[in-house]
Amino acid sequence: MAAIDEIRRAEDAPTLAVLAQITGYSPTHFQKVFKRATGLSPAAYARALREDRAREALGAGDSVTGAIYEAGYSSPSRFYDDTKGKLGMTASDWKNGGRGRTVHWSVIETSLGAMLVAATEQGVCCLSFNEDESDLARRFPEAEMVAAGEEFRQLFRQVTAAVENPAQATLASIPLDVKGTAFQQRVWQALREIPAGETRSYGELAAALGNPKASRAVGGANGANNIAVLIPCHRVIAADGSLGGYAYGTQIKERLLEREKPR
Repeated sequence: MAAIDEIRRAEDAPTLAVLAQITGYSPTHFQKVFKRATGLSPAAYARALREDRAREALGAGDSVTGAIYEAGYSSPSRFYDDTKGKLGMTASDWKNGGRGRTVHWSVIETSLGAMLVAATEQGVCCLSFNEDESDLARRFPEAEMVAAGEEFRQLFRQVTAAVENPAQATLASIPLDVKGTAFQQRVWQALREIPAGETRSYGELAAALGNPKASRAVGGANGANNIAVLIPCHRVIAADGSLGGYAYGTQIKERLLEREKPR
């Protein structure tokens, strides 16, 4: 898409009017077409690209301030405003691999078995089955692990209710603390938009994101998801209609899908 190329090339995010003119659409229609193709508005897409550039620069060992400007931000304050609640950590935390962050965790017995749920002060960062603190530590090797206290009880009750009755859960009401590339974020958001009781194949999900040939990349993003159920990767099945794989076993996947079917 010419508009995406323009966003990637531009030093500053192009205005909606400029992008619409490139494509020959009215601004309103262009906004709808772009969001349908990418899962994000043009402005959100541009922000996600800047976040990716910042991650890459920080991961390469650049200074925090240098990485922020290199990524295309006009100031450090703009970076912190844009990434608050998205990266799940500050630029300095990211550079240090998450060192200094605290992850509060608990193992909760559910009808699907033992559920590991973990959260930071910003939201849920992990939900998995038949795992424990050692598995969590491997996912977040630089974070401090703390058994969840009273302050996380209500949040974990919401999470448990979503697992026990996913058809009735309002996933958007549960805060998440996730980090990923712009593409992974698009896939995860698309997963959250699949209605309960419905499924998609990797190819269908890729087509919905505007790139029918990206089914393998969609599968990779699906596999990188640390938050089962709340980011419902169990709603993605094989192209032939079979269940396909699932990180926590196809039996749990089958039971989740069964629970979501209309009664």
